[in-house]
Amino acid sequence: MWTPDFHILLLQGNKDERAQLINDRLLPQDFQVCITSYELCLIEKAHLKKFAFQYIIIDEAHRIKNENSMLSQIVRVFKSRNRLLITGTPLQNNLHELWALLNFLLPDVFSSSEDFDSWFSSQGGNQDNVIQQLHKVLRPFLLRRIKSDVEKSLLPKKEINLYVGMSSMQRKWYQRILEKDIAAVNGIINKSESKTRLLNIVMQLRKCCNHPYLFDGAEPGPPYTTDEHLVDNAGKMIVLDKLLKRLKAQGSRVLLFSQMSRVLDILEDYCIFRGYEYCRIDGQTKQDERVSAIDEYNAPGSSKFIFLLTTRAGGLGINLTSADIVILYDSDWNPQVDLQAQDRAHRIGQTKQVYVFRFVTENAIEEKVLERAAQKLRLDQLVIQQGRLAQTQKAATKEELLTMIQHGAEGIFTSNDSTVTDDDIDQILRKSEEKTAELSTKYQGLGLEDLQNFTSESAYQWQGEDWSNRKKNELGRFNWIEPPKRERKVNYAVDSYYREALRVTTKPTQAKPPKAPKQITINEHQFYPPRLVELLKRDMYYQQKLAGYKVPLPEPQGDDDDVESREQERQEEQERIDNAEPLTEDEESERDRLMNEIFEDWSKRDFNNFVNASARWGRDAIEEIAEEMEGKTVKEVRAYAEVFWDRYRELPNYEEIISKVERGEAKLQQTADIQELIKSKVKYYRQPGHQLQISNQGKGKSLYTEEEDRYLLIALAKYGYGTDDVYEKIRSDIESVDMFKFNWFIKSRTTSEIARRCTTLINLIQKESGDEEEQDERPKRKETPSSNGTSVSHSKRRR
Repeated sequence: MWTPDFHILLLQGNKDERAQLINDRLLPQDFQVCITSYELCLIEKAHLKKFAFQYIIIDEAHRIKNENSMLSQIVRVFKSRNRLLITGTPLQNNLHELWALLNFLLPDVFSSSEDFDSWFSSQGGNQDNVIQQLHKVLRPFLLRRIKSDVEKSLLPKKEINLYVGMSSMQRKWYQRILEKDIAAVNGIINKSESKTRLLNIVMQLRKCCNHPYLFDGAEPGPPYTTDEHLVDNAGKMIVLDKLLKRLKAQGSRVLLFSQMSRVLDILEDYCIFRGYEYCRIDGQTKQDERVSAIDEYNAPGSSKFIFLLTTRAGGLGINLTSADIVILYDSDWNPQVDLQAQDRAHRIGQTKQVYVFRFVTENAIEEKVLERAAQKLRLDQLVIQQGRLAQTQKAATKEELLTMIQHGAEGIFTSNDSTVTDDDIDQILRKSEEKTAELSTKYQGLGLEDLQNFTSESAYQWQGEDWSNRKKNELGRFNWIEPPKRERKVNYAVDSYYREALRVTTKPTQAKPPKAPKQITINEHQFYPPRLVELLKRDMYYQQKLAGYKVPLPEPQGDDDDVESREQERQEEQERIDNAEPLTEDEESERDRLMNEIFEDWSKRDFNNFVNASARWGRDAIEEIAEEMEGKTVKEVRAYAEVFWDRYRELPNYEEIISKVERGEAKLQQTADIQELIKSKVKYYRQPGHQLQISNQGKGKSLYTEEEDRYLLIALAKYGYGTDDVYEKIRSDIESVDMFKFNWFIKSRTTSEIARRCTTLINLIQKESGDEEEQDERPKRKETPSSNGTSVSHSKRRR
């Protein structure tokens, strides 16, 4: 605690705990500093916006760089005299993100993003003027401190690109990806879809560089086992295995980053296989689990050796200085994202030397991805180094993507042999350090103008000669990549075939056991007569007897396997077959007659349609049901309905079916009752348009007038409650009727709003009707004689 004298309110916990903190401390203002999270800030915004704070301080301020996000909009509502933003994350991609932060700090000064953008664009293409303008804007508001300024003891990190080969399986899958879309690889594609296809190829190639098991069908199995093949089939895993053994022996702790959560799944299996204790954070990790994993890894004396993280989810807002090794299993397109991941360990509080190992697959697409990232990083350093504000970066062009894909492709088609080296880890590290230094030197010497004119083609510049153009001149217009020639598979050897075909054997060929005759499928919804089922079974047993069919032992059912009972069941079934007799002529005639009585052409779909239609229209509405039955006449539906309602108890789930129909009929009856209630209410009055009244009890304050309510009820009685498009018809009438010609309120109501109002009116009428029935059930009051001698009761008179 930097300021132990401050009275702190830590607003956190579940709903009940927060409610107690708000009532006991927040609302009475029993605090000097209130600390909370972004998530709780959104949940408790109603209470927080009641205060006028002296300071609003937002850590990880990049969270509000999108002014349209929920958090960004909420914090702008809070009132304060001073505002402070703290972030260690560089702003990326555009100046609009800078404006969003400045707009939060000074909304009156930086009110328009369009004016802000136009101010910089007015400088034209003069980069120096843009940089000077940026510095002028930022200087009054920005205090920038880098780690080396405030922590002199923090050692600079050492970054090494580990160049690895590909296993034989990887090279086969890499070749398969290229062959699958060889036209796109050679640049012969439609312009409208070219970049999308190339981006897809790039993603598949990057997956192959990581591990071939990311593709379905690559992993051997089933059964799927966690074994040495998990390591041997990926070049990165082989080097990683060697490296982790060294790091474990020297007492280091590792942060292992990857772009893909599925790669983390493979790495998780690897950690379990090797016995390495680990923690994991990816995009699906909940906030409480995230905090728990970080605390567990950073705990003094923690036994966790590896922390698995996805670069995007685990690269921000985490302090993991207990680790001294960062391994980037793959690289991000944006180099700033990788820098943020490295800074999880290389930050203030780190006392050890931090090493960063970046895995790069040699002679493959990853080399080009790394080169492009290095180019962007160098450009960022030259343009706006002081503000750590990345210049707007354009996405890779089609030509750049094509160059990346083609890099190393020719070697892949030439050979499928593994390129993974057998060198020990020391030799691998030494060679990788040399190549890393070469790459760094190559881009460190380029100036701003060189980088702006830099393309992927310039990667072919070597010893003053453009080798890409030389190759194009030699091969013609296109740098054509040919797939390997297909090898004809020999399905048989001719000599072996004839030797086997002409060979005389004395071993008699065994006759195949007879197959059981095809059994007739009996569906419950087709309502086979019981007598027909009996005749069909007898005929089936006799056909099995003629075929010499032997009943196999039934499969065991459940865990309790009783072999004796299964054998007894088999013998009983075999006995029925052995004792079977053919049907007599009378029985065959009876069978044929009964076959004409079944509903053989009624499929399961027809049955479901019949049940649904019965629930919608009621069981007696045969004509309406037949209209919804495709290919069925009214006569056929009526015949099926008679049998269905006579024998529905034979169905296995008849209770559920009947319940569904009864619920539908109950709904129909309810609709009919409501329609009758509306009609009787309207008919009660001679002039319902002027006289119709609805009890005000429970009605409450309404935006609708009595005139509008009367019109809605009369229209409901006219069109019928529950009919199709009734509320749409009412809304259409309202627009054309003269009485509402100047009533904008009722004419602007939507169909759903009219439906809700009609539902409210129906509820009021039902309540009114219920009250009247209750009143009628009470003992009638004594009739009072009128002045003319007739008696008048206290009931309502008809108007």
